[in-house]
Amino acid sequence: MNQIPMTLRGAEKLREELEELKTVRRPRIIASIAEAREHGDLKENAEYHAAREEQGFCEGRIQEIEAKLSNAQVIDVTKIANNGRVIFGATVTVLNIDTDEESTYRIVGDDEADFKQNLISVNSPMARGLIGKEVDDVVVIKTPGGDVEYEILKVEYL
Repeated sequence: MNQIPMTLRGAEKLREELEELKTVRRPRIIASIAEAREHGDLKENAEYHAAREEQGFCEGRIQEIEAKLSNAQVIDVTKIANNGRVIFGATVTVLNIDTDEESTYRIVGDDEADFKQNLISVNSPMARGLIGKEVDDVVVIKTPGGDVEYEILKVEYL
């Protein structure tokens, strides 16, 4: 399977979620199933079926996270010398030339992306347009509303 790029923070968040699932949720679900079994007939026991369904979701998420972590290529940009180029993990400040609006984005892996927190996926049109560019470069990003021009103001490796 292909390596999946992931920032150090993203990998740490997944490890924390995995630990939470294994040490807190899984034991709680097992206890819920045991308690529901004590109520008798399992065919008509809604608590038992709900707990088993939750167990399935939990186990599926554990497997998904373990697979992602095993295929992750963790990139720590703080250990890379900043040469002013936009790379995976970089924090980029851009200026929308049409609206004079400044925005700051960090380029992260698909699983870490959260546009509301200005974390954009490395596979997004915005990130693909920015990667490899330098400060003062003007890039044209194709959006559903048409082409948008951005000037790169600052590139940081935080």
